[in-house]
Amino acid sequence: MSVAESERSEMSTGDTSEITFARGPLRFRAVVAGPDDGEPVVLLHGFPQRVSSWDAVAPLLHEAGYRTIALDQRGYCATARPRGRRAYRLSELVGDVLALLDTLAAEGGSGTAHVVGHDWGAVVAWALAAAHPERVRTLVPVSVPHPAAFLRSMVTSDQLGRSWYMGFFQLPFVPERVLTSGGARINRLLSRGMRMSPAMLERFHREMVDDGAIPGGLGWYRALPFASPKGSTGRIRVPTTFVWSDRDPALGRGGAEQTGRYVSADYRFVELPGVSHWIPEERPTELAEAIIARARG
Repeated sequence: MSVAESERSEMSTGDTSEITFARGPLRFRAVVAGPDDGEPVVLLHGFPQRVSSWDAVAPLLHEAGYRTIALDQRGYCATARPRGRRAYRLSELVGDVLALLDTLAAEGGSGTAHVVGHDWGAVVAWALAAAHPERVRTLVPVSVPHPAAFLRSMVTSDQLGRSWYMGFFQLPFVPERVLTSGGARINRLLSRGMRMSPAMLERFHREMVDDGAIPGGLGWYRALPFASPKGSTGRIRVPTTFVWSDRDPALGRGGAEQTGRYVSADYRFVELPGVSHWIPEERPTELAEAIIARARG
């Protein structure tokens, strides 16, 4: 892995800027904001979202003195949408974050960061911390438990039924048609089934559907058959706080309560009652407090 180049361009939102960097033929962007001398916090979004999912959390971290770097990930970023399922294997997704950390190091940073990930971003964060603990100062996965705990919960709880959509997303063409239809049915599914707010629905249609990011986002699910049978995420040896909400329709309590057994460092479990899957949007203050407490702890 090598970072061919990086650029920084000032945007119109005060101290917010963008950095771009290349990994092979792909070109990524990350939104950077907060104090120049703040400790870096890498924010990894999930599906079906983009960096805007951190809009309510990042300013709270800035107020606490941290600098945030929100990565527009593979398949989502318009200039980093490779074809083929194998391009979205977890090892590739982790490599993208390492390339981001290398870019920050080339700009004078340490090449390490506090890492926060929601949904699929949490899966990447778990894998990064397991494989490269020297690059992760602290870890805050949100919603998705440790992958080994998740797999265990598939046979010990109701998680298999909750994860029906993962099988549906393996189908060719059909998921794209459903998710990009723009009809009342998909809006009802996202608003009632997944409890997206009207503002989140608007961002979904604008950032995912209109911008053509749906196929790339689905690529993450379609690469699952290429994962190692033994799992690709080992024991975690960096300080970790796992944040989970009890009204998440996709992720049940079974995996959440078993996650601690896969962390060999200081571990905290933060449960947010009455909150759906979209913790960064619904409870930004509580999430920011958990991130800050972990980083300072």
